[in-house]
Amino acid sequence: MKTRDRILVASLMLFNEEGETHTTTLDIANELDISPGNLYYHFKGKEQIIHELYHQYELALSGTLTAPIEQPLSTDTGSAEDNWYFLYVVLEEMYQYRFLYLNLSDILQRYPTIQRGFAKLTQLKRAALYAICQTLLSHRLIDAGNQQLLGLVDNMTLSLCFWFNYDQLLNEERPPQVTIHQGVLQLMTMVAPYLGEEQLSFYRDCETIYATMLEQ
Repeated sequence: MKTRDRILVASLMLFNEEGETHTTTLDIANELDISPGNLYYHFKGKEQIIHELYHQYELALSGTLTAPIEQPLSTDTGSAEDNWYFLYVVLEEMYQYRFLYLNLSDILQRYPTIQRGFAKLTQLKRAALYAICQTLLSHRLIDAGNQQLLGLVDNMTLSLCFWFNYDQLLNEERPPQVTIHQGVLQLMTMVAPYLGEEQLSFYRDCETIYATMLEQ
């Protein structure tokens, strides 16, 4: 792996584990056992590293979020499982760059370019969730009026954007799969009141899986 790529990997790890505000370029250089000058050759400061990591994140998540907008995920009128797995993938990608969310307000204030990009990304999240709900509605997997649907999508978008902050406040450090699974379950809990009995059985299965994970 090239030094530039190693710097990005190490930075992402430190930002996620120690917090972006508590991590300096010297910390990153020490983690890699390289000189500060070597790091400066590739990045002129932490700001450049953060912008590059955000660019990576934006490209990855945008590609994922666009999928249900361009092509409905659930064409099987008997199952909403594809949408569950899609949400899991989204939260997995978000978790990989969770430092952005755990210090979101501060980062957006300090980096206007990221703030503009994040606003567009939030709109894309909302559009993807709306597309999912529209697909479920068209296949009669949920029953909701237009105003209810818009409120549901806004609540799901809000939960998706701030799930990691909420989880961090309430829980000690947990395995990533538990945090992610509960995040998806929380989103599905919002949809549950609109589901038919057959779809509710899948939702209950997901609840059971989560309960089992907590027991381990």
